[in-house]
This record gives sequence, C-alpha cells and structure tokens, in this order.
Amino acid sequence: MTEALQIAIDAALAAGKILKERRDNFGVIKYKSEIDPVTEVDLACEKKIIDMISARFPDHGFLAEESNKSRNLSSPHKWIIDPLDGTVNFAHGYPCYCTSIGLESNGQIELGVIYNPSLDELFVAEKGKGAFLNSKPIKVSNISDLKRSMLVTGFAYDVGHADNNNLDHFENFIKSCQAVRRPGSAALDLCYTAMGRFEGFWEIKLHPWDMAAGKLLLEEAGGRLSLLDGSSFDIYKRQVLATNGHVHDAMLKILKKGKPAGALS
Repeated sequence: MTEALQIAIDAALAAGKILKERRDNFGVIKYKSEIDPVTEVDLACEKKIIDMISARFPDHGFLAEESNKSRNLSSPHKWIIDPLDGTVNFAHGYPCYCTSIGLESNGQIELGVIYNPSLDELFVAEKGKGAFLNSKPIKVSNISDLKRSMLVTGFAYDVGHADNNNLDHFENFIKSCQAVRRPGSAALDLCYTAMGRFEGFWEIKLHPWDMAAGKLLLEEAGGRLSLLDGSSFDIYKRQVLATNGHVHDAMLKILKKGKPAGALS
C-alpha cells in the first residue's frame, strides 16, 4: 500500500467517525440552492480530510466540494474530495451516504477511497491493482440481459424546473429493465455497480468529486464507463454511464431515446 493510499484511507475513516458521532446532531443546515443543503458536518468532515492530507502532502492541490478550497490546482497531484456524498439522506437520517476521496496525478485518477459509515463499507482502489471492499476483491456482475438488470440513477437539485432533468431516461429504463433504484449517493452508486449490486448507473449534472474515486473503483472492478452518448468518459464532463460492460451498449440504445445530455454547465 502506498503512503498516499494509507493517508486517504485514514482520512476517510476519520470523516466516517465524525459522521457516526454527528448523525443525530448535524447542527445548522444551510442551503446552496432551494433544495441543496450543506450541514456543519459536511464542513467538519472536509476540514478533517484536508488537514490530514495537507500535513503529509503540503504541496498537493485540492478540489473539495463544500468549502471551495480549490488550491494549488497547478500541482501535478490533486485530491478530489466529497466529504459527505448524500447530505440530504444524512440530514433525514436515511443511512445512505459516504465520504469519497480520489487522487488525480498528472491527469489520471491513481487512487480512490469511499467509506460508507452506515454499513462500515470501505471501498479502496489503486490504478492497476484492483478494487476491494473491506480488503476483499470485488468485480462487476456478469448479467448481460437488460431485462434482468437492476439499474441506479439520481437527479440534480434543479429537477423541479430544468428541462433536461433525467426523468425521460428514468421512464425509458424502468420500462426496459428489472428495476431502477434512486438511493441518493452517486459515489455509492458507482461502488455498488463495481461490486455487482447494480448492473448499470447513469446520471447527469454531476461534479468531479461525485465521480473521481468511484470511477477508478468501477474500472478496477472490470466495468466500463462512457458519457451518455458513448463517447469517452471524463470526470469533468458532468455525466456518466457506468456499467458491468455487458449491458453498456443496451443502455446506450435506451439513452438515445431520451434528450441528449449535451454540454452541461
């Protein structure tokens, strides 16, 4: 295990400890938009993660969701952090949320750590070394029939008024597969696709911190990623289709029936 990976694991577990301790005491809730909350716990977890990583790697850059601590972005090494993915779930006591930490070096995601404190699930991946859940290797499912597939998606905070809101894709998929779920944490959706709980995941209007660590986990577990039109995946393009590989082309056909994602601001 590299030193960077150990720091990422330690930081994710430290944030998880805060989430466990504060799940019934999350303090003041503020809103970034009408239905997009941030709690004191989001900020406390992010500070803990950044402080721990900075103490060992002071010259590394950061792209973090809540505190806008985007710094040293010219560094070849950038930590991409979501301290609490699933804030709405957390604030409502729904046990589906996590901490996600990825390290991008020279434009490539080199490691990813995602910790789900509710189920004590620690997902870990290093580029070229496989993906693991609590130290056990994970792989994508081998289901190849979309009708026997369970899929997962999510909706952006502007779903109530935006024209491009993913509802068309949701309707098309729910008529074409075994089931569609909407748990509320994109990072965990990627993890659960990587370990075979889901066969495929699609979503639009995401951010790099939603996808960085999960992207590597999915790849290392043998999965496939692309944009919704089938073009090459990029964590900065704000959309994802992530699958076990076997149902990828079938999902692309369904996505073509809905509105194109296009360029997402």
